[in-house]
Amino acid sequence: MIDAASRGWTDRIEYRDIVVNEAPGFRPVTLDLVVPVTAPRPVPVLVWIHGGAWLFGSPKHPADWLMEADPFTAAIRAGFAVASAQYRLSGEAHFPAQLDDVKAAVRWLRRQGDTVGVDRERIGVWGESAGGHLASMAALTGNDQADSGVQAAVCWYAPSNLLTIQSQAHPSGTIDHDAADSPESLLIGGTLAENPGLGRAASPISYVTDQAPPMLLIHGDQDLVVPVGQSEELAAALTAVGAAVELSVVRGADHCFAGVPLEPLIRDSLAFFTRILAA
Repeated sequence: MIDAASRGWTDRIEYRDIVVNEAPGFRPVTLDLVVPVTAPRPVPVLVWIHGGAWLFGSPKHPADWLMEADPFTAAIRAGFAVASAQYRLSGEAHFPAQLDDVKAAVRWLRRQGDTVGVDRERIGVWGESAGGHLASMAALTGNDQADSGVQAAVCWYAPSNLLTIQSQAHPSGTIDHDAADSPESLLIGGTLAENPGLGRAASPISYVTDQAPPMLLIHGDQDLVVPVGQSEELAAALTAVGAAVELSVVRGADHCFAGVPLEPLIRDSLAFFTRILAA
């Protein structure tokens, strides 16, 4: 445990470098956890999953654009603990290693959460871009493994069907998703054209059932990296089977919600989690 007060925080208790997965041949994968001081125990917890095309990023160094609005402090003030999950990047291991690491974080919270003031039965996943993809995957496949199910998910501008992402791309799109060096190809270890089975296995839409937890999908209609059609397609599939899903298309927003204020979208996300996890 870190003395949060020594870092200038008086509203939270911080736990760092909790090892959640030690796959042979790889570095240990960890999570960092912050728990609000004033909220009654135990508290619901949100597992934050960072973006970066599965190629970049770290939960220890959130992007500057994100921290200008600081969703983590907003979550703490709303009464949630926040677990920032680390996962192996695609240059280290191909899919499903990334999902395995996220599920390992969820399992740790389910098995050990009561030791740090977290309610093991009220876990949400929240991610942006590649992290939103992993949040969707965790939500839709959580019951495949013991102790890795979650109760809610918020997915910001996330890939949902790798086999249709290029066909839905914005005319001014910045990525050729079918290229050998695309983020999707590097994730699965080959091009989508040559490996449709791997692409399907790495697509959240492949796991849609009526048992899916409530999900909120938020996506900009001007996204030049991940087309908004990805969230629209997933929302339609979940609706078709009777699962609880909300889709919010943000007018004028590019990837990372560039072009619109972030704070209202954080508020909407936390309001959703509050309805599902804190009611």
